[in-house]
Amino acid sequence: MSTDPIDPNESEASLAPIEPVAPAGGDEVLPADEGDAPLRPLAEGDLVLLVDNKARRYLVTLQAGGEFHSHAGIVEHDALIGRDAGREVRSSRHTRYVVLRPTLNDYVLKMPRGAQVIYPKDIGPLLLLADIAPGVRVLESGVGSGALSMGLLRAGAEIVGYELREDFAARARRNVAAFLGDGALGRYRIEVRDSYDGIDEREVDRIVLDLPEPWRVVGPATEALVPGGLFVAYTPQITQAARLREELDRRRFALAETLEVMNRGWHIEGAAVRPNHRMVGHTGFLTHARLLR
Repeated sequence: MSTDPIDPNESEASLAPIEPVAPAGGDEVLPADEGDAPLRPLAEGDLVLLVDNKARRYLVTLQAGGEFHSHAGIVEHDALIGRDAGREVRSSRHTRYVVLRPTLNDYVLKMPRGAQVIYPKDIGPLLLLADIAPGVRVLESGVGSGALSMGLLRAGAEIVGYELREDFAARARRNVAAFLGDGALGRYRIEVRDSYDGIDEREVDRIVLDLPEPWRVVGPATEALVPGGLFVAYTPQITQAARLREELDRRRFALAETLEVMNRGWHIEGAAVRPNHRMVGHTGFLTHARLLR
């Protein structure tokens, strides 16, 4: 567990954090299935993003009779339920908010978490490197709070996850259900166990790791992956990536590559065009390779 770094996905114009806000009173309500969410009005249990005129963003779970409170007044949930997203609402103090459905990027940045997460700027490239598609069978080790799991599930993967801590596993399940709906849990099974001790699954298409010592899983991965299967690991430090590459070279892996994703925003306002002054270039390294027989 670690303290969040400067958010690598925010521009200068929107550095204010997304603030998750629980409904005022009552039990937590999970959303309806998200598959048809963009096509229907907002409903109880839906997640919405309220954005004020200073680009401050608040993540809210709608509940009948609930209220969103801030220094700018109150927004009643009932004023949002039954209406379409993509419009404005006013608080009791006449502050205007844009009402949107949150993207996966929005949710990952401020979802409940116990462990540090892989950030969206790395999740997107990782999904491409791992060639994730509907029906792809993935062994994910180091589930943490479920940020990467949500990206994999959103792309259609079927996941068996290994996680050492039961509290992290439970949090990941809750986060997946809260954003993707309970239906996604049918493709998401987490076992509380250590992948360093071996992998029981066989004939998996992809192995995706977020572990301190991913080289210890290379051996078991050769038995679990299908021929030609993809191995992808996220590591914060280049020394971890280097040791992983040594182990991949010793085994039956080919086409190994390590890369780092840089994401630089630009300030564009009329004729004033320049790179943003703030940039967090490094979050981690992505190493990928393919298993040969």
